[in-house]
Amino acid sequence: MTEPQTGSRSPILAQAARELEAAEHDARVACDCVALGAIDRAHTSALTARAAADAAVTALQAALHAASEAAGS
Repeated sequence: MTEPQTGSRSPILAQAARELEAAEHDARVACDCVALGAIDRAHTSALTARAAADAAVTALQAALHAASEAAGS
């Protein structure tokens, strides 16, 4: 994995970037497993990719909320 470049030192954005990288990795593993016929493992990897993507969305929503709070105060 690469170090996330968020443009700032926001821990929320850094977490979102890490979650997206994890989702990308798990999705690639799922594709490889499908190609190899390991359907059960592909299913597991697809589920973990989805969970990581959901976690990234949650982190990004938190960052947006924090930004709007900062702009409004």
